[in-house]
Amino acid sequence: MQPLNTLGKSLLRTLRDHLRPLIAFHLFFTVLASALFLPAVIWLLHGFLAQLNRTVVTTDELVALLFSPLGLGVSLVVLGLGFLVLYWQQAGMLHVAIRPRDNHYRLALDALWLSTRRLPALAGLVILQVGSHLLLIAPFMFALAWLYDAWLGGLDSYYLLRVKPPVLWYFVASTLPMAGLWVWLAARLYLRWVLALPLVALENMSPSGALKRSVILTRGWHRSIGTAVLLVLVGIIVLPILTTLLFDRLFTPLLWWLPEHNAVLLPAMLAYLTGYVLVTLAITFLGIAVNAMLSACLYLQLTHRSQHAAAPQASHPGRLAWAVELGVLLFAGLQAWWILNSFELSDDVEIIAHRGSSMVAPENTLAATHQAIRDGADSIEIDVRLTADEQVMLYHDRSMARLTGDQREFSDLTREKLSQFDVGSWFGDAFQGEHIPGLDETLRAVRGKASLMIDMKPLPGQSRRLADAVIATLHTESDERRACWAQQKISLNAYAYCGFPNAFAEMRVATMTPALLSYLTAQVPGLRKTLLAQLILPGTLNRGEFDALGLRHNRITKREMRLAVLYGYEIHAWTVNSRVRMSTLMDMGVDAIITDYPDQLAALLNNRRELSDGGLMLVKLRNWLRQ
Repeated sequence: MQPLNTLGKSLLRTLRDHLRPLIAFHLFFTVLASALFLPAVIWLLHGFLAQLNRTVVTTDELVALLFSPLGLGVSLVVLGLGFLVLYWQQAGMLHVAIRPRDNHYRLALDALWLSTRRLPALAGLVILQVGSHLLLIAPFMFALAWLYDAWLGGLDSYYLLRVKPPVLWYFVASTLPMAGLWVWLAARLYLRWVLALPLVALENMSPSGALKRSVILTRGWHRSIGTAVLLVLVGIIVLPILTTLLFDRLFTPLLWWLPEHNAVLLPAMLAYLTGYVLVTLAITFLGIAVNAMLSACLYLQLTHRSQHAAAPQASHPGRLAWAVELGVLLFAGLQAWWILNSFELSDDVEIIAHRGSSMVAPENTLAATHQAIRDGADSIEIDVRLTADEQVMLYHDRSMARLTGDQREFSDLTREKLSQFDVGSWFGDAFQGEHIPGLDETLRAVRGKASLMIDMKPLPGQSRRLADAVIATLHTESDERRACWAQQKISLNAYAYCGFPNAFAEMRVATMTPALLSYLTAQVPGLRKTLLAQLILPGTLNRGEFDALGLRHNRITKREMRLAVLYGYEIHAWTVNSRVRMSTLMDMGVDAIITDYPDQLAALLNNRRELSDGGLMLVKLRNWLRQ
């Protein structure tokens, strides 16, 4: 095998000589795969989800589903289909790379036909290769589960992530050698079989025969092949990142120098976006093509001792080529126009303080609540749990360990006992003696100043009891507010002192239990409800049962935003502590942002309101790029 620098030259020459037919094949394949593969996957997933009859909105629920017999079966089928499409595409590009022809589009169509004919053999290769890697990882997964149970079993996952006790690092240290061993074995297996796909696609070998032949051909070359594969992989990963940084740091600032007149700014932004879309399409194509060209060069060198594929004969691309490529340019332009028209010039977003201003004061305390009001929060998210004597108090974790060091469970203690805990000293000496407040105390603290988002944290089987206790507390608060109004006799400061008479109209409840939503509606029809979700498995959620969907901020997509508009509910993003991410989510159109820094979000909103329309459009363009 030749040195890496010579291999790189062969790869680049092959890519250069076959660029136009490779582009043609990529376009044809994308259309065909979209017409066949996507409908098949959608049909399969619809059938699978129809069998579930349950909602999946948390990571734990998703893991339990994936490791169920039905979930494992469907996951394996979808994984197999995904790799089959990848192998199909790579096989076609291999045919383009090694077969010179005087007509680019005829070569692309021939490659598509030849690779499609080999689909059964490619499916067999997927089963053998992917199946072997899955079998290889299985014992490591079982060992990982055993170690997790041995080191971390029974501990609250949130406590582990926030406190990071020594036992967590013992678990990590015990898993690292296993992970390293698996990576080494998987990489070794991959490198021994790296030529199997070219042999099946180009020499019509059987999958098992191709695997055996690949082992023989690559013997002694694993280090060189591995280095080449790693360099290509790094390039595929790094190139999109560098391109985005280049646009963000170099080209976007140039737009700020333009006069803020729509006749100048809008065409410039349209040209900018068109260029970005074209570059993105080009990078996607290059990532796919370079991987295929590397396989082609390795195949030619190790089987035919040839440095590179023969170049196609020189030919004019023809009208079809120009028409197709003009179509790509038109697509990029239309995509850019659609992006530009999706920008909204309004920044109407609600500020929700996460457990109060929890970076300035200890979480879920009256101090954090008062601070959030001073910081400009419209609403304050609090976590509530049920005590041993059926009282509702503010606390996030299942146990007292993280904030107090006491290993007892919250639900095993009465309100009187819980009120004696100091949950402020861990945060700072200024908060020494801060106690765990009840929901009733917190409701009184926000009267006329802010609303509450009451996140219910029930134990298993306790959801309705906690919901009933929260509703009863809100009824009591409403009675107290009406009595307060009666005493004030409709004065100007009555609202500031008493709050809105109906507490249910101001407050909202939140839950991660979808089954509880219908119960809450039955108890209080007008109560605003937020479903909190770490993720959403498509097709499993009844989107008509809640008023707002609280999503982890990195799970919010354009599709989720469109569904929210379609079904008429709000999107709340949690928990967002980066100003850049806050700004990006505003431009996506979220209705509320839950943050530990309500003061920073309020300042960001004020800053954006001071911008001109042109300046705000440029900010939105930069935020779109960062997505």
